[in-house]
Amino acid sequence: MSSDESRFSLQSDSRRTFIWRTPGTRYHQENTIERHRYGGAGWLVWAGIILGSRTDLHVQSVTMTGHIYRDVILEQHVRLFRFAMGAEFLFMDDNARPHRANIVDECLQSEDITRMDWPAYSPDLNPIEHVWDMLGR
Repeated sequence: MSSDESRFSLQSDSRRTFIWRTPGTRYHQENTIERHRYGGAGWLVWAGIILGSRTDLHVQSVTMTGHIYRDVILEQHVRLFRFAMGAEFLFMDDNARPHRANIVDECLQSEDITRMDWPAYSPDLNPIEHVWDMLGR
């Protein structure tokens, strides 16, 4: 099972503004844009895919933590797929910090879920990253 979550912002996701201006006018008032650097509203969307099947999308408006990952994702979704698949079940996530919390490791061990060794920050290797890319566009 490949699993991942992505945060979708309700504001501009690039936070980049391209401005064409004449030389020497960089700091003129009409070329200055005020920015607020707080995160703003957004939604966290989680999904899992497995051979010939998928989970329902899980949508929430909070930040992913180890506790939320364990209580919501692992307990309510991954555990069910593990029992349906049997002993051959192999779980893959993207090594994000909440996924590596001690409480998550303890939960996976107690549920006898084998996690695939996976290099951190390798979106090209995780098939669900392509789904997030299409949804983002």
